Amino acid sequence: MNEPWWVQVNGGQLAQGDLLPDCLLPVFVDPTPNDEVDSPRDVEVHTQRLIVVTQSCDLHKSIEFVALCPIHTLVEFEDVNPAFTKKGRWENVRKGREEGLHLLASPDAPQNNRDALVADFGHIVSVPHAYITRHAAELGPRWRLDSPFLEHFSQAFARFFMRVGLPSSLPEFD
Repeated sequence: MNEPWWVQVNGGQLAQGDLLPDCLLPVFVDPTPNDEVDSPRDVEVHTQRLIVVTQSCDLHKSIEFVALCPIHTLVEFEDVNPAFTKKGRWENVRKGREEGLHLLASPDAPQNNRDALVADFGHIVSVPHAYITRHAAELGPRWRLDSPFLEHFSQAFARFFMRVGLPSSLPEFD
């Protein structure tokens, strides 16, 4: 691995591919089946490592919310998804064969694939722009994906959302 995947940045200027640790996220607690529709709902607040998926050009406009997705270490992900401890699963993710997951080299140890990070596109969150900008500014030095790894990440995100399943197709050619 010759090229660095990440660059260090400072401040509240956001871009797609910004790695933001310790983000506060409200999480809706599913009501029990006996709850009435109008009854109050609980919300828990969790701290999570997120990566910005909103396009950089959109972040410089007056948008109200920023789209992000969780990004985990392999060990963190395996703790919740034990099937990924099986041989070959991470290689499938690396090759783009696991929908909704994308591997990125670790900013700290890019040569060690067990230190890689996995972005979970299946769990997109929307966070107020003002909060996430303020949080980014308070972090001090932080990591941002560098080109061409940023474009590869962006393309993987787009591929996940642009899939179209058709009810039928053209017949095979003879």
